[in-house]
Parts: sequence; structure tokens; C-alpha cells
Amino acid sequence: MNIYTQRQRFKQLIVVTAVLIGIGSLWYTRQLVDKLATEEHKKVELWAKATENLASNVNPNTDFSFVFEVIKDNQTIPVMLTTEKDSIITTRNLDSTKSTDAEYLKNMLAEMKQTSPPIVVNLMQGENYIYYTHSTLLKQLQIFPFVQLGVIGMFIFVSYLAFSSSRRAEQDQVWVGMSKETAHQLGTPLSSLIAWVEYLKAKNIEPEMVSELEKDVNRFKIITERFSKIGSTPDLTVRNINEVLEESAEYMRVRSPKRTTIVFAADAEKDVEVPLNAPLFAWVIENVFRNAVDAMEGNGKLTISIATQRNKVFIDIEDTGKGIPRSKFKTIFQPGFTTKKRGWGLGLSLSKRIIESYHGGKIFVKDSIPGKSTTFRIILDKV
Repeated sequence: MNIYTQRQRFKQLIVVTAVLIGIGSLWYTRQLVDKLATEEHKKVELWAKATENLASNVNPNTDFSFVFEVIKDNQTIPVMLTTEKDSIITTRNLDSTKSTDAEYLKNMLAEMKQTSPPIVVNLMQGENYIYYTHSTLLKQLQIFPFVQLGVIGMFIFVSYLAFSSSRRAEQDQVWVGMSKETAHQLGTPLSSLIAWVEYLKAKNIEPEMVSELEKDVNRFKIITERFSKIGSTPDLTVRNINEVLEESAEYMRVRSPKRTTIVFAADAEKDVEVPLNAPLFAWVIENVFRNAVDAMEGNGKLTISIATQRNKVFIDIEDTGKGIPRSKFKTIFQPGFTTKKRGWGLGLSLSKRIIESYHGGKIFVKDSIPGKSTTFRIILDKV
């Protein structure tokens, strides 16, 4: 299991835990709401009985103090007493500023009818109905878990952004430190090799062999230069993108398996100039090329094409490899992600950093057909 997969599983575990906490909170609050709703219903029934008792008892000597206390005790639950034809007789605990508004009373009665069936009471003038709706406290309790989940979700989101930002900053420091140290370590043997090449030239030792050795030393020099530029703002110079891509294609042709065909289709507009740091950009192209060659297992066709539109240059690199699942289009650019048994999973991540951070462009998987092809697209600004 690579480090990227471990991180993904850890994130999934956090999400699942948060969901379980949310479900538990909703379930527990629902239990409380149900209990409180039952208690409110019992209170309304008691209030209804007290009202019925008060209205029906005509004995002047009867002690109604308890009945009055029951009626007075309802300070929170909105109730309405109506006739059989929904004519409102009296109300309690409604908005006092709207108690004379007919439309408001009509809407409240409709809401109460949806809350629960009416409680029938027999007053002196016949059969009447008591309707009620939940108290403000109960309504607040009903929405509380959703507010709570929203707050938790916002906290997790902000924490994730802070964590990601901190992690990216840490990764940047690691990238820069590793690159600078690598460039430093390569500097000493490179200087020695350059001196040896000059020495062999002076001794007139087999010019062809010295020429090949010089090519490798120059390549070694370019690699060292690439590493030294990571973490620094690179200098961009205007280059013909056709020439830069042709150089990269030629370099990879020599170093690719014989059954790999590399085709470069230059833009019809020959002089397509783009601000580039050529060593870093060539590194990106080589990373994409190598991934394509691996995907084709050394047997297939690699096509590089260029198109321009207004002030943009579109570079498409298409291979005839095994393809990439759509769910992995973004994942492949994450540090540490790799499908190879050997590899650090840094090539495409580094390529994305070079194109987007240093050149202000974009690199992404344009399209992929499993078992048939994959096309990477690079977008750069045109001069």
C-alpha cells in the first residue's frame, strides 16, 4: 500500500466517522423530539379537559382553582379552540402582534391540522375542537441536529483546508530541500566529468567516444540545472514551442524501445512562440513520455500535436496504452500515487507543479479510453 492510498483511506475513515456521529446525533435528538412531542400532546389533552370541565360545570360552589392552574400553565404550546366549521373561538400562545390578522390565523390553523388530529371537547354550546402545533422549543430542537451537523461540517472543512495548506507548505519545503541537495550533490561529479571530457579531447582519444561521452555529460548538466531551479522562480524566455517539442521528441526516440513510434505533428503556424523555461518544460514532456511508454509497455504509437487558439497553445500527447480510469484523472497528479511496483509517484506531480506554478498553464488528462488510448493536454499562454 503506497502513501497516497494510506492518506485516502485515512480521509475516508474520518468521513465515515463524521457520518456515524451525525447519524447518532440525529437519532438521539429524534428520540428527544418524540418524547417532548408526546409530553406536549398530553399537556394539550389536559388543558382541553380542564377547559371542558370549566365550561360545563355550573355549580357555583365548585373549586376551579386547579382547573385555572392547568389552563394558565400552558405558556408555550400554541392552541386554538374552534367550532365544527373551523370558526375560531379563542387562541392561546400565538403571536400577539398578529392575533387579529385573519390570514395569519387561517395559516396557523392549517399548520395545526397537519401537526396532529384535533382533540374533541364538549362545551356548553356543543362539540368543539382543539388544535395545537409544536412549541418554539420543540421546533428549535428539531432543527438543532442539522445546525449542529452544519457547524461540524464547516469546522471539518476549515480544518481540512488548514491541514491541506500546512501539508502543501511542508511538501514544498521537502521538494525544495531535496532538489537543492540533489543539485548540490550532483555538482561535484559533474565538474569532474567535464574536466575529464576536456582532458580526453586534449589527448585525442577516439573523437566519437568522446563525443558520446560529452552528450551524456551535457545531459547530466541539464538534469542538475533542473533540480537547482526547483523552489526558485525560474526565468522564462520566449521559445518556439515547435522546436522545443521536436528536441524532446528526438531525445525520447533514441531512448525508447524500438517498437515505440513517436510522431510529432507541428502546428501549421511554424513560429509559435511561448514564454518557457526550456529545461523544466522539457522535463515535463519527458515525464509524460515515459509514463506513456510504460502504459504501452514499449509497443505502440505516441503522437504529439499542437494547436493554437487566440492567445493559447494546446499541446496534446496521445498514446495507445492501456488507458486511465476516469476516476483517476486527477488522482494521478497527486504526490505518491503510482501504479508501478517501482517508482515514487512524483513525475506527474512535479510536472503539474512546473506547468501550473512556474508557467501559469494547465496540465490534465483530456481523454482516455480503457485499453485503447490516453491523451494528456498542456495549455500555455502564447506570446
